[in-house]
Amino acid sequence: MSFFMRTSILFFLLCAAAHAGQSPTFPLGSGDVLEISVWGDESLARKVLVRPDGKISFPLVGDMQAAGVSVEDLRAELETRIGEYIHGAPVTVMLIESRSPKVSVVGKVQKPGVFPMDGPMSVLQALAMAGGMTPYASTGSVRVVRTDAAGAQSYLPFDYDHIAGGKSLEQNVLLVPGDIVIVP
Repeated sequence: MSFFMRTSILFFLLCAAAHAGQSPTFPLGSGDVLEISVWGDESLARKVLVRPDGKISFPLVGDMQAAGVSVEDLRAELETRIGEYIHGAPVTVMLIESRSPKVSVVGKVQKPGVFPMDGPMSVLQALAMAGGMTPYASTGSVRVVRTDAAGAQSYLPFDYDHIAGGKSLEQNVLLVPGDIVIVP
């Protein structure tokens, strides 16, 4: 078996292991476009933009927080609030355009930058989007910087050398929007 084929199989297995048993819910963010409708009332059907302050405006509800919550949580909250005026009317929320979930890859990679998350993304996938590491990268010292809702940062280690050798696969975590992968 060729080196390329072994490497491709290893990459596939690592990505599958990272996704096994995980079904992340991506939070909405600034810039996302939603379509919201209330069944039976055409005047309550419209596209809305999640504003830079993280809120949306909708009739009967006014302004409400949308950034940081899932589509389903937003739908449930809208249904509760609108239910005060229109009893039992189902609310539908659809994400029409996702503009917010992004990760950054910086340091000694071929193409550092900010990359869109079109779905679940592991550290290895982010590194692949950045074109891989340069020959001068410290492959055993990669870090993921994650900032929580309160602004506190945590650092997750990622040792590419171990992962390439089939060890410490748990380090190939799924990234969350806003994560920064640092390759020293």
